Amino acid sequence: MLSVILLIWRQQKLTTAFATTTSAAPINLNSTTPSVAPELGPRHKLSYRQWLDILKQEAKVAASKPPQHLTILAGDSLSLWFPPELLPEDRTWLNQGISGETSDGLLKRLDLFDRTQPETILVMIGINDLIRGVGDEEILANQRQIIRYLRNTHPQAQIFVQSILPHGGEEATWERKEKLLAIPNSRIRQLNEELQKIATRQDIKYLDLHPLFTNKQGNLNPQLTTDGLHLNPQGYLVWRTALQIYNNKPLAPQPQESQSGNARERI
Repeated sequence: MLSVILLIWRQQKLTTAFATTTSAAPINLNSTTPSVAPELGPRHKLSYRQWLDILKQEAKVAASKPPQHLTILAGDSLSLWFPPELLPEDRTWLNQGISGETSDGLLKRLDLFDRTQPETILVMIGINDLIRGVGDEEILANQRQIIRYLRNTHPQAQIFVQSILPHGGEEATWERKEKLLAIPNSRIRQLNEELQKIATRQDIKYLDLHPLFTNKQGNLNPQLTTDGLHLNPQGYLVWRTALQIYNNKPLAPQPQESQSGNARERI
């Protein structure tokens, strides 16, 4: 499965890069030069409380007029900044990501979308816990509670727990690089192994993205990141491909451009 996803990603990357050569403002997916961060809009400057209010309102709309094939992204800024044009088609997406979110924070706000009727819920959380020094047992305990809550509240939904991604190690350029270097990527791999066991015990899907994003050194592949922590368009393309494969959906043609951001202040 891993080789299939990587093969399809490479094919799509070449197709997208070729398509952008005729664009007025193309994104060169093969460039190693960091791109200038685009305007993120007013949301990037919101407080946590303001984020909660907005997500609550968006979930309220989704609950009042339930769309078909509703899929929820729940997590931190890796989910938050997923370019809408790179999300798999043929479904409606409700993005419930918040920049800087932790597993405890996500657990406490799951009720924001209680009244929605999702077909699928995708959870990725944990890297901010590690950055803030939270222990593995606490992270895993929160993950268990998140899974239980979602299963009880949305019994009709297919729930995916996604692995925590690695960081770029010494090659990272994130402004708080020392925080990343204090977290061995081997620890993230071990944490993912425990997370997979939890998913198996609770009979939900585990989406192992980790090997898709690592290089030979076990770090975040520099081709897939802006700063060793956040993802660039290529990174989101890999993620999108995995979502399509694991959901048994046909791959649709790629859009020409992505508005994925560069390095963020928080994940």
